[in-house]
Amino acid sequence: MTNVFDTLKERGYIDQVTFEDELRELLGNESITFYIGFDATADSLTLGHFLQIMVMKHLQMAGHRPIALLGGGTTMIGDPSGRTDMRKLMTKEFIDKNAQKFKVQFEKFLDFSDGKALMVNNADWLSDLNYLDFMREIGVHFSVNRMLTLENYKTRLETGLTFFEFGYLLLQSYDFLHLYREHNCVLQIGGSDQWSNILGGYELIRRVENGKSYAMTIKLLTTASGEKMGKTAKGAIWLDPNKTPPYELYQYLRNVDDRDVEKFLALLTFLPMDEVRRLGSLEGAEINKAKEVLAYEVTKFIHGEEEAIKAQKASRALFAGAKEDGSIPFTEMERSIFEEGINIVDLIKDIGLAKSKSEGRRLIQQGGLSIDDVKVDSIDRVVNLDDFQEDKILIRKGKKVYHQVRIK
Repeated sequence: MTNVFDTLKERGYIDQVTFEDELRELLGNESITFYIGFDATADSLTLGHFLQIMVMKHLQMAGHRPIALLGGGTTMIGDPSGRTDMRKLMTKEFIDKNAQKFKVQFEKFLDFSDGKALMVNNADWLSDLNYLDFMREIGVHFSVNRMLTLENYKTRLETGLTFFEFGYLLLQSYDFLHLYREHNCVLQIGGSDQWSNILGGYELIRRVENGKSYAMTIKLLTTASGEKMGKTAKGAIWLDPNKTPPYELYQYLRNVDDRDVEKFLALLTFLPMDEVRRLGSLEGAEINKAKEVLAYEVTKFIHGEEEAIKAQKASRALFAGAKEDGSIPFTEMERSIFEEGINIVDLIKDIGLAKSKSEGRRLIQQGGLSIDDVKVDSIDRVVNLDDFQEDKILIRKGKKVYHQVRIK
């Protein structure tokens, strides 16, 4: 049987790991408990989080027990990693609401039956900590001098770093210690930007419990151009279908850079690596077949087979020039708006195809916008009822982004 560590390595997940040979042997010979933490900063997980969920799924299928840690407590502070300023403080009610939505999403991907996985919220143990007791037991093991050499703190020294944020590392480290004590959790996994935070917990377990634990980071989901995958002009790619419809997810993946196809097939699907390499080696127009497989497989796992089929059908119809509705994103608007007429720049901003009016004007001036396959050639173009057929119009941004406007 293949060792799951080798699977993770072959598919390109692993970035850094402590005691690699030991951990590989442990994962191959025993069933362990591991965890990944998710701070509840939004009301949905994203495509970036999905990469971590895939790692959890691979490990669970190999017989290991995942803990999905909801960061109801740590989100009250906010991780300073990768930040140039302090995160906006969120209310407890807002965080709790987000955490509950995370919980529903995790239950779609992991098997929580019969204790095969756990879901816990660090607010349950962080909220009631006594400051003096915590600092005497935990704070004494952390060197301020060493913390200041860590990248996530060092980059903030010029712009300002509050003591409030400085404590985040201690809290995340304590999470690992708590899960080690309560659930025999011996491995923490996180994104590559979490290495310092994860090592803090690993070292705390060694100092306080004289215990053995392991740390692993996985590579961030980036494109061949070096950009963070999952970001679009409209914002993040969400796992919540109400925030990012299945069709938009499908189209996003269908349109990835040719250079990224093999990498994303390995990271975001369960296809065998021989098939991943075969699809990744396709060239010219043939690579589009591989992109369709990528888009279909990911959409199916996240939203189900029915939604994946609908998204694929709609995508193919649009590619062929058809006007089938399928699962194309749409916005319903009042008829009165078009009786009076609305400027095209205002319209595409209102439906989310442009972040601002200036971006919308640039898009039109560069010839990148069409209504029912007719290019919009003026920023003064007014859209009215005469443009609609059967109370619908189809707006295309660039070559690949479609949005339908329907009259209520």
